[in-house]
Amino acid sequence: MKRYKDLSPPLRIIMTPGPVEVDPRVSRALSYPMLGQFDPAFTAIMNETMEMLRELFRTDNRWAYPVDGTSRSGLEAVLTGLIEPGERVLVPVFGRFGYLLAEIAERCGAEVVTIETAWGGVFAPEDVIAAIDQYLPGVVAIVHGETSTGRMQPLEAIGHACRERDILLVVDAVATIGGVPVETDAWKLDAVVGGTQKCLSVPAGMAPVTYNDRVEARLLRRKRIEKGLRPEGCEAAEPASCIRSNYLDLAQLQDYWSPRRLNHHTEATAMLYGLREGLRLALEEGLEARFTRHRLHERALVAGLAAMGLERYGDDACKMPVVTCVRIPAGVDGEAVRAQLLADFGIEIASSFGPLKGRIWRIGSMGYSCRKPNVLLTMAALEAVLPLHGAAVRPGEAVKAALGVYAEAEAEAD
Repeated sequence: MKRYKDLSPPLRIIMTPGPVEVDPRVSRALSYPMLGQFDPAFTAIMNETMEMLRELFRTDNRWAYPVDGTSRSGLEAVLTGLIEPGERVLVPVFGRFGYLLAEIAERCGAEVVTIETAWGGVFAPEDVIAAIDQYLPGVVAIVHGETSTGRMQPLEAIGHACRERDILLVVDAVATIGGVPVETDAWKLDAVVGGTQKCLSVPAGMAPVTYNDRVEARLLRRKRIEKGLRPEGCEAAEPASCIRSNYLDLAQLQDYWSPRRLNHHTEATAMLYGLREGLRLALEEGLEARFTRHRLHERALVAGLAAMGLERYGDDACKMPVVTCVRIPAGVDGEAVRAQLLADFGIEIASSFGPLKGRIWRIGSMGYSCRKPNVLLTMAALEAVLPLHGAAVRPGEAVKAALGVYAEAEAEAD
């Protein structure tokens, strides 16, 4: 019989757009004792998590809770709950994950209309609004932070336009929540989906969502109660178009997260502990302070890359503060560089997808990974490795430039 060694994953410096390093305090929370899903001690944790999520999403929405599953489960839950077969859905695409929203909508039976702009940029809000007026969708689904290209879409004008036209706006904020402002109420966003494994520095496995009364009204019209949960003698009328997923049925999930505590599935106890701790840490740091921290380390990273002689990819006017895209120098095998960074320094950076595969590296500076030592070590490692692969860089300049940014920030703070 084969025997297996104790699990002992290697330590890594994870500088990708997700997953990122988990805060040790979150790891500790994941190890706490199990509680039953209806234990008052556990439902109190659920309530606290909802309160903290409202602060994180900057909303007064009643509904703010996690869907069990990775970030994609939250996207599927929201879109499956809202989209009725034949409904027109507009998806503005400026990277890989816009295509994902379109695919999910197609699988829901929607009539999907996409508009596209070149990767490396975003849409002018007026162009999205013009498409809304042209196609008259019932739902608009859009990515806030597109990690495949490192770009961030302005949303406020689009949100107000959708509200004025009584169109539901669904936002993928998986890569931005907890790292940059996501103003759910101020920007008139109807439903927002976040992620745990990026700027919150919690393991993948939950998808925080929030949605308003407009969304809830649609969910309730499509609600079907499982026969085993219906009160005796109650035969609920079948909705004209029920939500097609059972596991990702927000209409049933919100019953579990409400004071009714109506059973749906067994809650992911340890993951909820981790999410609660990640949220607590974010709020303890202060959201504005957290956003400032991400901006600081981005500036240091960008300064180091420029001093080294590397060229950034994409339009800086819409750059994500938490993802920096770098063009792979001509003649350099990008995957060989990534492999050596991992093997010799324990540092992981990311490649990209589709038309950008082999053309850029993506360096994340998110959550707990977004720290001065990580930035400096990544700069030093790149300076050491790139010449071995034929890239002409200016040795010693990257770390010096990054340190200059930190020194300037410290001087300003004094």
